[in-house]
Amino acid sequence: MELKDLVVTPLVILFILSVAYLSRERFTNERTKAIFMPALLLKLFGAIMLGVIYQFYYSGGDTYNYFEQSSVVFQAFYESPPDGIKLFLSNGEFHPETFKYAQHIYWYKSPTEYFVIKMAAFFGIFTFNTYSSVAVLFALFSFTGLWAAYTTFTKQFPTLYKPIAWALFFLPSVFFWGSGLMKDTVTLGALGWLFYGFYQGLIEKKKPIASAIAILVSFYFIYQIKIYILLSFLPPAILWVFLENSNRVKNRLAALLLKPLILILGIGFAFLAAVNVTEGDIKYDIDRLGERTKINAEYLYRTSQLQDGSGYYLGELDGSFQSMLRKAPQAINVTLFRPYLWEVANPLMLLSALESLVFTIFFLSLFFKPGIFKSIYLIINKPIISFCFLFTVILAFAVGLNSYNFGTLVRYKIQLLPFYLTGIILIKYYANQETVRAASTSRWLKSQWPKDLSW
Repeated sequence: MELKDLVVTPLVILFILSVAYLSRERFTNERTKAIFMPALLLKLFGAIMLGVIYQFYYSGGDTYNYFEQSSVVFQAFYESPPDGIKLFLSNGEFHPETFKYAQHIYWYKSPTEYFVIKMAAFFGIFTFNTYSSVAVLFALFSFTGLWAAYTTFTKQFPTLYKPIAWALFFLPSVFFWGSGLMKDTVTLGALGWLFYGFYQGLIEKKKPIASAIAILVSFYFIYQIKIYILLSFLPPAILWVFLENSNRVKNRLAALLLKPLILILGIGFAFLAAVNVTEGDIKYDIDRLGERTKINAEYLYRTSQLQDGSGYYLGELDGSFQSMLRKAPQAINVTLFRPYLWEVANPLMLLSALESLVFTIFFLSLFFKPGIFKSIYLIINKPIISFCFLFTVILAFAVGLNSYNFGTLVRYKIQLLPFYLTGIILIKYYANQETVRAASTSRWLKSQWPKDLSW
């Protein structure tokens, strides 16, 4: 961070907050209005704090690497706008006009990182290329996606606006790791918009143009940065759409007969979509996935153990897809419930361990109230809960098997935590509803029973 951060960034934040305050009526209702500004403030605070931590605790890191390399693209815009536009539209190709800039961009040939660099350079044009201001705009993008997801949930469950707000905006790891100049911030925001687009366009069947734009743009962003999030999202989302539409069939017999067919079609369509998305991709092609996972996991584990001892080991992989599936329980467990308190190796890891402990307690509460069988019943029979838990399990398996480092894992899993916690909240909500209905029915039956049966 530089001196101009202290001058430009407060002005950028003031502008964002002013516009948000004046326009909040358009994006909120009487209940959610009180959540809007605090949630936005926390996101902006998270962006600043992430930069501070990386500068003074890590003495650098990915967030500053993105900014330094985006400064090269910004410089090209400043010196020669046509060259800047060529760099911005480039996919890693070298051109004589832009080579003097491209040679200084370490991630120029890396599509995922270069996408974030270009995004940071674009924001830099409007903020005098100030690191903290660019980070704040990344946080704003993330906030818009999370707010879109929040309105989607609260539209279906208006009385749950407070607990769902905690799930989406106030989880420490989500507002910290999902707010700065990082890949995870972009994918978190895009994921929220993708969720919104699916519900608005394919379930409610409203605002078709806006929904299509939300789906296509967010799909493109996630595809460019972290395609495995799409692989985790598409199957449960498509299944969710099929199940929601099947539940709207008015003839109960027809719905009962159609549901198995719709379920099979939904799973098949989701599988085909996931395979087609990754076709030809060296990292995620199904035929190469096992081998790539083995190489990646072994490298990350060795590196993390040498650096700070924050690695974890799930057992040996043989490079086959079957060996990956055998590690699914350990991978899901490490993502959702670890690090344990006794595995803590540094202060930031302690915060992650405490958060994991809280999530463990929430999960275990399902065994006692409403009970494990009721919870499973609700996961199977409520499409929105089915989506939340299927997405959680698939992504937890993917990131747990590919991180092998708790520091990396805490960033990777922020995409699933809001949906995971919301799924738990919805299970408790439906279970309480059924308890209230049962109690009400019991009181009514007692009131109808004759008080005196004697003749």
